[in-house]
Amino acid sequence: MDKTVLITGSSRGIGKETALYLAKNGYNIVLHYKNNLDSALSVKKEIEALGQTARILNFDIKERYDAKTKIENDIKEHGIYYGVVLNAGIAEDNVFPVMEDSEWDEVINTNLGGFYNVLKPIIMPMIEKRIKGRIITLSSISGLKGNRGQVNYSASKAGIIGATKALSLELAKRGITVNCVAPGIIETDMIKDIPPDEIKKLIPMKRTGTPREVASLINYLLSEDASYITGQVISVNGGMA
Repeated sequence: MDKTVLITGSSRGIGKETALYLAKNGYNIVLHYKNNLDSALSVKKEIEALGQTARILNFDIKERYDAKTKIENDIKEHGIYYGVVLNAGIAEDNVFPVMEDSEWDEVINTNLGGFYNVLKPIIMPMIEKRIKGRIITLSSISGLKGNRGQVNYSASKAGIIGATKALSLELAKRGITVNCVAPGIIETDMIKDIPPDEIKKLIPMKRTGTPREVASLINYLLSEDASYITGQVISVNGGMA
């Protein structure tokens, strides 16, 4: 079986590391990016050097029609995916009393709206082709416990958890698993402005996580060994409660 996985937001950070990790484990990759074509092309080249195939889709996950059109056209040309990793997301932090309407709307429409916009064109073809596929969403420690200055982000990531659990119940009888990975503080651009000493105070392990540590869990959840795991939220956070 051709095991092709679509990974949103895979030109950098956790998405990029996941794409490369999965390619090393025999998956073909559909890369997705919003703005940085050069980075996506670089990841594509790295995947092909590993002996796997890769192609690139470009759309904004909050734009429903564009996402639907690009995904449907890709499926029509290449066939349905075995797996989907919903990695793309944004943060626009601000304390709630002075949060702008645009900061709320952009984060909710991207992070939570993207769940619907990306998966809706995929689920029915996956069912029709009787693919016992894998859907993996990414939430966050902020979606589990909340975080000051991130009411919008926390709401979107908590919503992803609820949506993941509900969808897992709908698809279980089809043999399609739906699970959520909730990273803690991971070494990506999203934490570059936070002082390292402040970060370590928050983490029992006293270190940040790596994108590879998240990617390895995603790889497991895509595997045949994980076929009886669904509806779960698994944290990768160094012991943060």
